[in-house]
Amino acid sequence: MDRDDLIDLFSEFGPIVLRRMFSGFGITADGVNFAMSLRDGIIFRVDEQTIPRFEAEGAKPFEYQTSKKTVVVKSYWRLPERLYDDPEKLAIWAREAVGAARRAAAKKSAVKKRGTRKTAKSAPRKKAGAKKSSPNKTVAKKRKRQAT
Repeated sequence: MDRDDLIDLFSEFGPIVLRRMFSGFGITADGVNFAMSLRDGIIFRVDEQTIPRFEAEGAKPFEYQTSKKTVVVKSYWRLPERLYDDPEKLAIWAREAVGAARRAAAKKSAVKKRGTRKTAKSAPRKKAGAKKSSPNKTVAKKRKRQAT
């Protein structure tokens, strides 16, 4: 699909931003990347809340071939064919995809925040075999620095 076709298809959903990627476009709304339009169709962001709806329609997860294997991307699923002709229903699915993308971003953000806390265990360790300075030497060094 070209730009104009995509803009028409998402007309009931609202304004979208299209960015070139791979063999098509990344689709963004309100600063959230929620879909892709590639050579073989439109792919929406999904999560555990939205996957059952795709399964009920017989849709499949996005997959692509590398030189060695088939990669299945379980967080993006193909849009059911019937929605290409129904911008009103597509808008509902698109809103759900935006929700799935936001939930995924929130989950990712929470994981990053948890991972950045400093703990006693994450304090830098001294190299093996490094000499420990005695308290007297440390005090002497401090006094020397203060004197200069």
